[in-house]
Amino acid sequence: MSNSRRGLLAAGLAVAVVGTMGTVWTLNASAEETTEAEAPAAAVAPATTETAPEPAETAPEAASETAETAPATAETAPEAPAAGEAILTPPKLLPWGAKPKRLKQAKAGASSKAVAAAGADAAPADTSGAVTPTREYAPKGGQGPNGAFLKSARTTVVPPTPPTVGTVKAAAAADRVVNFHYAVGAQTGETDGTWANLTIEKPKLVDGDYHTLAELAVRSADSKQTVEVGWTVDRSVNGDDDPHLFVFYWKDGVARCYNACEWTQIHKTVKPGDTLPVGTSKRFGIMHDGNAWWIAYNSEYIGYFHDKNWEGRFTRAGLAQWFGEVASPSLTPCTQMGNGKPASDGDAARIGSISMTKGPTVGFELDMRPKYKVNLENPVPPVQIEKPDEPYWSPWTGSLRTPTTFRYGGPEYPLKDPKDPESEPIVKC
Repeated sequence: MSNSRRGLLAAGLAVAVVGTMGTVWTLNASAEETTEAEAPAAAVAPATTETAPEPAETAPEAASETAETAPATAETAPEAPAAGEAILTPPKLLPWGAKPKRLKQAKAGASSKAVAAAGADAAPADTSGAVTPTREYAPKGGQGPNGAFLKSARTTVVPPTPPTVGTVKAAAAADRVVNFHYAVGAQTGETDGTWANLTIEKPKLVDGDYHTLAELAVRSADSKQTVEVGWTVDRSVNGDDDPHLFVFYWKDGVARCYNACEWTQIHKTVKPGDTLPVGTSKRFGIMHDGNAWWIAYNSEYIGYFHDKNWEGRFTRAGLAQWFGEVASPSLTPCTQMGNGKPASDGDAARIGSISMTKGPTVGFELDMRPKYKVNLENPVPPVQIEKPDEPYWSPWTGSLRTPTTFRYGGPEYPLKDPKDPESEPIVKC
């Protein structure tokens, strides 16, 4: 048993969904940026959702609808694979065309800083010797059953207060609201998957907030089926403030769980939930091959989600996304996204070398959510815009640096007096 929180296996989430997908913001490309990571190819307010970014030619928002979803619990989720079931053979090449090479593992229980100092790719989060990941139930943003980006949700999970060493206290609370915040790049088009380089960061997770993460995702054309992989700082899931590897999937718009629901582990040492090296850049990939969606981390496949999870209905993606995400009870959180630096800073977190597998040429837009109305008289609490062409502000920033690379981060709050650069921001973190 790790120092990760294990008592939330039946924690429920209820989600209300509004709208359809639509784009309201495009950022201009600027000077080209290159990094070592970019190797050549080889809810207090009503719980609602926010529409997901999509190319500008999408239809306008549709009338709202609501839906209720809940994650599978330990009692209801089917096991994968079943006893005696054959394990699939991974593809011979990684999504980016390279041959797999052995991942380097650091000492079990090592911190993210120690993993980086060892020049390793990952380390077991504890010293139990477990070779399979553990299911973790906690809030997760993304897209709900009607294809809309989740704006908020209700949960019984209460994030533990740091530090959490050895055990994690987690109490149940009825009708607790969690708001989701995003900096998203998205592209439609049929594809067998996507891959990208993500800088591994250790953003500040404020007490009482749920998580801050970066990821890539592939979704079905109707956005109801999803596979995700990335890194997350989440005390409820991981028990500490370090970045950890995670996987996640959705079926018919219903969130499953972190790291182990219907997941087949094939790597003998590196698994979802492992601690990742802060301050480095690693390559993450999702690719459909044979009868499964395979997850690649840096230089090897670590496991897969079998097609049977969707009854064979999800074998190609219709939408790929790359984004940062913060989950917080607050509409104006101080938890950092990326590494906390704004996208205008050259040292801000990056998602780069974005590519598609047997898909369209990469060309995407960035979108920051939520978007708040400009109200200089009463800026807090903020109110979200109602029309795409309304003036707005967002705590999150994004900057498209090349056609396949963007920086993202925040929060960055506007000044109380925009004409006075010495005035304080409307939210002081």
